[in-house]
Order: sequence, then structure tokens, then C-alpha cells
Amino acid sequence: MHKKKLAIITLGCSKNLVDSEDIATRIHSRYDVVFDDDNADADIVLINTCGFILDAKQESIDTIMEYINLKNEGRIQRLFVFGCLSQRYKKELAADIPEVDEFFGVDNINEILDRLDCDDLSKSVVKEPRMISTPQHTAYIKVSEGCDRYCAFCAIPYIRGHYVSRPMDEIIDEVTRLAQNGTREFNLIAQDLSYYGKDLYGDFRLPELVEALAAIEGVKWIRLHYTYPNNFPLRTLDIMRDNPKVCKYLDIPLQHINDNVLDKMKRGHSRAETLALLKKFREIVPDITLRTTLLVGFPGETDKAFEELVDFVKETKFDRLGVFPYSEEEGTYSAEHYKDRISKKKKQERADRIMSIQQKISLQLNVNKIGKCFEIVIDRDESGYWVGRTQYDSPEVDCEVLVNKQDAPDFQIGGFYNVVITDS
Repeated sequence: MHKKKLAIITLGCSKNLVDSEDIATRIHSRYDVVFDDDNADADIVLINTCGFILDAKQESIDTIMEYINLKNEGRIQRLFVFGCLSQRYKKELAADIPEVDEFFGVDNINEILDRLDCDDLSKSVVKEPRMISTPQHTAYIKVSEGCDRYCAFCAIPYIRGHYVSRPMDEIIDEVTRLAQNGTREFNLIAQDLSYYGKDLYGDFRLPELVEALAAIEGVKWIRLHYTYPNNFPLRTLDIMRDNPKVCKYLDIPLQHINDNVLDKMKRGHSRAETLALLKKFREIVPDITLRTTLLVGFPGETDKAFEELVDFVKETKFDRLGVFPYSEEEGTYSAEHYKDRISKKKKQERADRIMSIQQKISLQLNVNKIGKCFEIVIDRDESGYWVGRTQYDSPEVDCEVLVNKQDAPDFQIGGFYNVVITDS
């Protein structure tokens, strides 16, 4: 029997990617599933949208329109849209873009399966490794859904709902299956990794989860993404320091350092608490790599508050850092209670200035690696080079290591090798 071709287009974060992979795992016995955005010949297209910030919303709309054009040309038969944007604006989208066959939210997977004539598969227990869209050796593991933090600027709790931890045995089973299938690197993700287990077990269980996953045969690297400063489970750091399977890497979005801005953001942590936590990170795990995200131009961010943030970036010297200019999101506390008086131009200037400072910091940190030996995993080959990463580099967002293929003809994608850094 000939399978129809179904393309899943994923926009936004790695958490969306896992949602797309979950659907693919359910339906791949019935459809020829592909995961990229160059499938004009697909019979059916599913677009998994992002609705986090303005730019992400626009990208989602642009992508929908691109595939509507393909549908109008007869190059695809059916078009479905789901995910965060669709969750927030389902009625408006359905009214404005009737060419889409149907819109679904973030928790309507069973309905999507029904429309694909796979409703029986929604009830079945998946007993195989998750179908992943990343290279086989690396995968994202979503440990929870939703968020209970309600930061003033963030729409995620309104889109994804309250925090719901996945049972630990379910996560262990998923990682075990993937490891048996050849996956070696596992990037743990959540809206708030620090909170894992609180709703399910009554206390924060990230350390126990990390220990359990590290004990699984075949697991090589475990990396932690999207932790939150409040109630950070400090025992995680001891495990990171002592267990070679746990990457000395922590992604902890801090957003700001000025007390007034942090208070208006409803972050629940102060400048002093932030600095004390960062000090503990580096004391307990001296070679830890820290990634953070900052938000500039938030209502009430004065020039003085911004300069405080600039000094913080200069002094802290984060290994990895990203910046978002504030965009007002309807339904959030800041949209309802604060006036967005900082111009778009000034927000972008502030973001650019922070990134300019960070580029110099990142360059110097990379220069410091010259002459040192690092273990890397090879992700792909490209233009005569093997392209790999160290344990201190997460897929797609961090640094890469280039190895001349002539110098290492026997390297393989997914292999782990020791290399000496010669330039940066």
C-alpha cells in the first residue's frame, strides 16, 4: 500500500520540536513523514506554530501563507496548523485564513490524529523509540509541560497552562529506548526545569531525574536547558561536578539584574540573590558553562537600569548570552498594567549594545581554548570539514568545532573524539 507523504514544519523552540516528533511517532506507520520545510510535493502539511513574541508570530503567519500558495497551486492537498499561535488565536486565524483545512491548539494531538484517520493510534501505547528530527545521536527530552511562574511579560502560562511534570519512570523509559536506538546526547527541556517534580512528588526532583538518566546504559551526555533561578535545586550542581555524563552546562534565563525591573517583571528573585546563585554555580562547578537570556526595553527600564545590566554582562562574562527586545504580548500582566513607552528603536539599540559586548567576551573565551584538548561529538560533514560540538555547546545555538576531514578521515557522524583547538 502506497503511503501518503506528510511534512511537519516546526517553528519556534525545541519544545515544539518534541511535540512534532510525538505526532510523527504515532503516524509514521501510516504516512511517509518528513521533517523539513522544503516539501512542496507533500500530500499533507502540518505546521507547528510559535506564538511567543511578535517576530515569531510573523514567521508563523508567513509560513502559513507560503503553504497556502502551494495548496492553491495544487502542490499539496491538505494543510493543518497547530501549536502556540493557533492556541492563542484559533478563532481569528480560522476567520482570516479559511484556506487552512483546520486549526488546532497545543493539546489537540488526538484531534489531529483523528483528522489524519489515525484516531486509533492516539489510544495505543508507543513501544518504540520516539521518531526524532535531529541527527540520530542527539535528542531533546521534554520533562514537563506548562509553567506556574507567570512572569509579567510572558504569555507561555496562558498558552501552555499550569506546570505538569511527566512521571519520572516515563522519562526514563523514553531515554532508555532512544539510547538503545543509538542516541547518545540528551538535552533536557521544559518551560522551567528547576520546578520539575514539585507538582507530582511534592518537592523538586531534578537532581534525582538527572541521576536516574545518567545511570542508563548508552547515555553519554545530559544537558540542562531552561532552568529558573528561584528554588534552583542546588544538589544538581554536585551531580554535574561529579558525574562525567552530565555536561558542565547550564541554561538559566535571568532576564535582568536591576531590582526595580526584576520586581516589575514579577521574577521573584533579586539582584543579590542572582549574584549569590551565580557565585555558587562557579564555586561548585568551576568549569561550568553558563547560558542566559536577557530582556531589554521592559517598561520601567531606565537608562540607569540598563547601564546596570551592561555592567552586569561585562562583569559576569557569560559563556553564552542572547537578548530579546521587549514586545508587548496581549493578555500578560505587563500588557494590562504597564505603558510600553520605550521606542522600538531604543530597544533594538540596547539589545545590539549588549550583544556587541557579549561578542567580545565570547571571542576572548574562545581564544582561551586554543591549545587545549576537548572531546567533541560530530554532528555533520560540511564543505570539507567535520562539524562538531563540545559538552559546553548545545545544538544549533552555541559554538561549533570544525575539523578538517583530511586530518581525520576516519571520523563518523555521531562519534565522540578528542581534538585540540588550534584557532577560534
